[in-house]
Amino acid sequence: MVHIVREFEVPCPQDAAVAYLADFANAVEWDPGTVSCVRDGDPAAPVTPGATWTNVSKVLGRETTLTYRLATLEDDHVILRGSNKTADSTDDLTVTAVDAGTSRIRYEATITFKGLAKLTDPLMALVFKGIADETVDDMTAALTRVGS
Repeated sequence: MVHIVREFEVPCPQDAAVAYLADFANAVEWDPGTVSCVRDGDPAAPVTPGATWTNVSKVLGRETTLTYRLATLEDDHVILRGSNKTADSTDDLTVTAVDAGTSRIRYEATITFKGLAKLTDPLMALVFKGIADETVDDMTAALTRVGS
């Protein structure tokens, strides 16, 4: 299992940050591993719990497709769960208002590999720690644009 936690502040109001992060199609802007992320069903429909996305990610030169579901959407909390035959992934994001225009993001990612893929845990833990640092930079840049 890979488990990563990062905390950082962004110049973006809490409500705007939560709305942006809840729409997982935006992952192409803030997740360095995401190649594409397309909402299933009507992309114009409101983003509500149960909404799903097809996410294609590339890690170590290899593409994989996961189906993500918005599991939780609250004023300060977003949980997205992804799954395929080799892994389950959870992005747990808590957004706390620091002031009217600044939010503190707590990003917690957990990836549980299945079957033989479990053997890659030690390597993938190192890989995803590096990706998490890039994610902070990319998410900060994206939420800065949203907040301006």
